Amino acid sequence: MALLDVRNLRVRFETHHGVVRAVDGVSFSLEEGETLGLVGESGSGKSVTNLSLMGLVPQPPGVVEADALTLEGRSILEMSDEELRRVRGNEVSMIFQDPMTSLNPLLTIGRQLTEVLEVHERVTRREARRRAAKGLDDVGIPEPEKRLDQYPHELSGGMRQRVMIAMGLLCSPKVLLADEPTTALDVTIQAQILELMKSLQESHGTAIVLVTHDLGVVAGMSDRVNVMYAGKLVETASAEALFESPRHPYTAGLLGSVPRLTGDTGAALDSIPGSPPDLAALPGGCAFRPRCGQAIDRCASEVPPLHVLGSSSSPRRTACFEHARLGGAAAQGGDA
Repeated sequence: MALLDVRNLRVRFETHHGVVRAVDGVSFSLEEGETLGLVGESGSGKSVTNLSLMGLVPQPPGVVEADALTLEGRSILEMSDEELRRVRGNEVSMIFQDPMTSLNPLLTIGRQLTEVLEVHERVTRREARRRAAKGLDDVGIPEPEKRLDQYPHELSGGMRQRVMIAMGLLCSPKVLLADEPTTALDVTIQAQILELMKSLQESHGTAIVLVTHDLGVVAGMSDRVNVMYAGKLVETASAEALFESPRHPYTAGLLGSVPRLTGDTGAALDSIPGSPPDLAALPGGCAFRPRCGQAIDRCASEVPPLHVLGSSSSPRRTACFEHARLGGAAAQGGDA
């Protein structure tokens, strides 16, 4: 049984401008100790996917549906508010993208960290404070005891981000949902945080869903990668296969826009023309078609499903008619 199982996840928001389908038919599973990278431009549905796994999408205006959304066989969608509170921060933790809006400005850093341990592990306040200080030290925050008595506004943006990471790791969760965890950090601290996450995986078998724009982090951390565009998965593959030979034009465009240290360093970077579509007014057919240089007539009228390429035990999938034909599609499906 997979640790986390997501089948045909759909999240829509009822707005004054129409129905916004932020996530539309996403499926994947996650095994113990595995890291799944989730990449795509802003607005592709990555963060909403993570929020759905925590039961944090506000309803209304959001509506979350799925054929299955389970944690160790237990349905997240059917959990009561009390059950979700027991799961959040304990079995499933999330590192949020914006720490200033996630940390309570009226509580000290220490109180926000110790509360997690007191609620989920029933430890004494003294023991919780000791472990909170160690958690801050683990993520490279100097003078951790002093920081426990400070408020979020007294810390730099990078320190606040590290506090959020420490909070997410405190209870050694089974699943860690990391939404741009290293965005505000310099490269030295970034490497330290990624190493800490790897260490947690090795010691506790933690599974990680890693949302990031940094493809270098994805390459170094992920076992598998899901590429999202306009709320849908457009390619899934092992990290090695994806970076070696991307099959979807969108994936190729993302990788082509990454600066390289070899060749002509003065050459202009490749870019994907145009902008992501309005999710309340998606074009007919393939959503990427207006920006794709390889579109065929069929792309204008049909939405390509995820075609399975090859016949290995760990097949890759792409939602592209042309590349599926060239790759020899063996079957079709939404599993990832």
